Amino acid sequence: MTPEDPRDTPRSVGERWFADATPFEEDLPRYWGDWGVDSEYGGLKAVLVRRPGREWEGLTDPVAIRFRDLPDPAKARDQHDQLMAVYAQHGVKVHYVEEMAPDKPNGLFCRDLCVMTPEGAILARPALAVRRGEERYLARTLGQLGVPIIRTVNGRGTFEGADLMWLDRSTAFLGLGNRSNADGVAQVERELRAMGCEHVIQVQIGYGSVHLDGFMNIVDSRTAVCFPWKTPFVVVAALRDRGFRLLEIANVHEYQSVMPSNFVALAPGLIVMPAGAPETARMYRQAGIEVIEADVSELQKGWGAMHCMTTFLKREPVGRR
Repeated sequence: MTPEDPRDTPRSVGERWFADATPFEEDLPRYWGDWGVDSEYGGLKAVLVRRPGREWEGLTDPVAIRFRDLPDPAKARDQHDQLMAVYAQHGVKVHYVEEMAPDKPNGLFCRDLCVMTPEGAILARPALAVRRGEERYLARTLGQLGVPIIRTVNGRGTFEGADLMWLDRSTAFLGLGNRSNADGVAQVERELRAMGCEHVIQVQIGYGSVHLDGFMNIVDSRTAVCFPWKTPFVVVAALRDRGFRLLEIANVHEYQSVMPSNFVALAPGLIVMPAGAPETARMYRQAGIEVIEADVSELQKGWGAMHCMTTFLKREPVGRR
C-alpha cells in the first residue's frame, strides 16, 4: 500500500506525514554510498589509508612514539606506494587520509582508528595518549567520502578498530584488554547487536598482546590463522564450532619479527602478507592459500603491518552463514 498523501485528505489537526520504516542498511547505498563490511575476507573493494607524511619527518625518539626503531621516511613511502599498487591491481579503490597532525606518526595505522560495519563506520577512541586525536582526521575523511559514522566511542570508553574481527554478518569477535576497555567494548557491542549481529564473542587480550589481529586472522569462510601461544581458547572453540580449520603459525621468530598473521585478504583464499616469513608463507601455500608477499619492513618499525594500516570500507558481503 502506498503512503497516504496528506494533500488528498481533509484538513485535520492530526499529523499526515508518517515515518518511513526502511532499515538503515537499505538506505545506505541510496543516500550515502556503496560502503559496508561483514567479514575479513569478502572481496575487498575500497580501503582508507594514511601514507606517511610530514609526521614521519625529524623523528628522534622511537620509544616516545611507540616505534621499535626510527624509520626512513622515503623508504617507508615507497613501500606504502607499492602495497597500494597491489591493492589497486586487485580492483581495490584506495582512499587516503590527506591530513594528519604533525606529532602523530602512528596515524599510519588506520585500522586502529575506525572499523567498518554493514551499516557504516564506528569511530574509535585510542587508549594511548600518544595516539589520542588521530581519529579526528579519519572522521573528516569519512565525512568527505560520504561514509556514515554510526558511533563515536565516548565517555570513559576506549576502543581500537583492530579489536573487531568479523566472521560473517551474524558473528564477530571483540577484543577486550589494555587498548579496548570494557566500556568501549560494550558501546561497540550495542551497535553490532542493533544491526542484527547475533553472536558477539568477547576475547580477552592477554598481557603482551595488543589487538586481535596480533595473533589471529581470517582467510576465507572456512580457514583461520592463529599464533597458538597467544590465542585464547574461546576463539578456537568458536571457530571449530563453525567448521573452520585453524592454521597455526609455528615459527616464533617469524611471528615476532615479521607479523605474518597481520595480512589482508584481498578475496577469499587470496592474501597479501609481509615479506620475510618464508616458513609461514610456505605453510599458507601448502594449505591452498594464494599468497602475495610485500615488503613493509620500514613501515613495520611502528609495530604494525598491512592489516594495521588498512581500514576496510567496502567488501563483498558474505551474509549470514
